Amino acid sequence: MTTGDASATDGTNSTSDEQPVASTAPTERDLEILRETIAVSTRSVEHGNHPFGAVLVDASGEIVLEAENTVVTGDDCTGHAETNVVRAAWQRFGGEALAAYSLYTTCEPCAMCSGAIYWSGIGRVVYAVAETELLAMTGDHDENPTMSLECRTVLNGGQRSIEVVGPVGGDVARDARAAHGDFWAR
Repeated sequence: MTTGDASATDGTNSTSDEQPVASTAPTERDLEILRETIAVSTRSVEHGNHPFGAVLVDASGEIVLEAENTVVTGDDCTGHAETNVVRAAWQRFGGEALAAYSLYTTCEPCAMCSGAIYWSGIGRVVYAVAETELLAMTGDHDENPTMSLECRTVLNGGQRSIEVVGPVGGDVARDARAAHGDFWAR
């Protein structure tokens, strides 16, 4: 089976039988939290950055952190919303606790962000829009040189099992795409 193969009978996607990355349907709470990431991405643009947002949720389902993309205002190419959440989470909660936490993000985490999520120990990732959809929106914009590398592929390369939910489709994905509006046409 190849990574991303939707035909898996056990509901997982994996490149090996040892550490599958689960692919499950989003819950209503997942969709609710993804709507919050869209609000964060809108604020990111209002603050002069790219339209991405991320939220961290603890084991009880409460939002404990949120972060905007800060690539422009922070003059830091690693200032993606997900890496900003990971940095804050690591400092605030430490590694062991994060296994029970979920990171929510408007778009599929890039290879860098997926690596940061993996190394932090966060146990679950939920995203609205696939990287391939993001590429269709951004085109060859020099501020977002998208890589064709699914987060599942990156996460499957490690020893930890991390649940991945996404892309979610429906109204939430539509709204996440709309948050990008004509941003990349500038």
